[in-house]
Amino acid sequence: MSSDNKPGPPQENPLVGAMAGIRVIDFSQIAAGPLCSMLLADLGAVVIKVEPPSGDIARGLGPPFANGESVLHLSLNRNKYSITADLKDAEDRERVMRLVADADVVIEGYRPGVAQRLGLSFDDVRKINPDAVYCSISAFGQHGPWSRKAGVDGVIQAVSGLMSITGDADSPPSKVQTPIVDMSAGLQATVAILAALAKRDKGEGVGHIDINLFSSALIMQQITLTSYLMSSELPLRTGSGAPYATPNEAYRTADGYILVAAYQKAHWPSFCRIIERPELFDAPEYADLATRLENREQLTAQINAALMKHPTAYWLEQFDDAGLICAPIADYEMVSQLEQLDELRAIVTCDHAKAGALSMIGFAIGGASPPVRLTPPLLGEHNGIAQWPEAN
Repeated sequence: MSSDNKPGPPQENPLVGAMAGIRVIDFSQIAAGPLCSMLLADLGAVVIKVEPPSGDIARGLGPPFANGESVLHLSLNRNKYSITADLKDAEDRERVMRLVADADVVIEGYRPGVAQRLGLSFDDVRKINPDAVYCSISAFGQHGPWSRKAGVDGVIQAVSGLMSITGDADSPPSKVQTPIVDMSAGLQATVAILAALAKRDKGEGVGHIDINLFSSALIMQQITLTSYLMSSELPLRTGSGAPYATPNEAYRTADGYILVAAYQKAHWPSFCRIIERPELFDAPEYADLATRLENREQLTAQINAALMKHPTAYWLEQFDDAGLICAPIADYEMVSQLEQLDELRAIVTCDHAKAGALSMIGFAIGGASPPVRLTPPLLGEHNGIAQWPEAN
């Protein structure tokens, strides 16, 4: 503990080594499955990534590239071994299935039906390894009229309704520019696998885990979709504004933007006083949350006019002193310089044989990010593996 009785920075993640001894074989590509297997590897699992001879599709996606290595791929594949195999070739398939036979977890990201054609389906794996946790990750799930449809993050953002609520009211529907559905699916797959392993440890059988991007996109809209199902009212696109509260969005300052959440009853009068617009508090059109939401557009214009009189730093100090919730709208350059990143030890570094020095977001969940044990592998770097490596 520091002298001011506040906890000091995390020294080690208490979850380090939690998955030591667990063996994961991953047949997935690009993002959702690789994120899942990387998180399991961060927790100590031994992960073997099986790639086609041409490599994971992600190896060719970019820019940016670091000395020819896709940064997208590097960001999702630390702490893994890589082997290549043509699963249509009998010898290659036999070599891989020997590893499957001793795996604790099998992850596949094929379109439904492909794993069966390759002899790698849930039923195929269960015949040689009945205790394996088998997780499929697909666009729309293993069953139903859309199960065989292809889908990527952007397509799922579109068809799940996520794009319909993203953006400004007078602009076209917009994508979230990071592959948020893939990331959500990867996190959900991780949770499901951990739950399945816990169930297995109790001696209970585990069936086929069906993770799909579509369901992952739906659960990210838990509040808005549930609201629609109850009211039958389509939500409006409100830009950065929360549909359920205001002030609670990005506002322009003299030198940038700031997000302020001052919608709570106790915060509204303080907010009006700080921005030197006390008359807003007494105005009947802003008397309560409901009326402020009805008149959001004109209220936002007045708040912008007030905040543009001073720079962001000024307003942050004023709002912080009053106990209001606020933050600057940071670009990635600003994010990379935040002291909180160092405090949380959220960035990990390593030296890659080809890409050179790498910095990436670590597993800062539950504590500081564990250090990188294995740098993201080169394609087929570990093709000599004939049996499972020891825990690393």
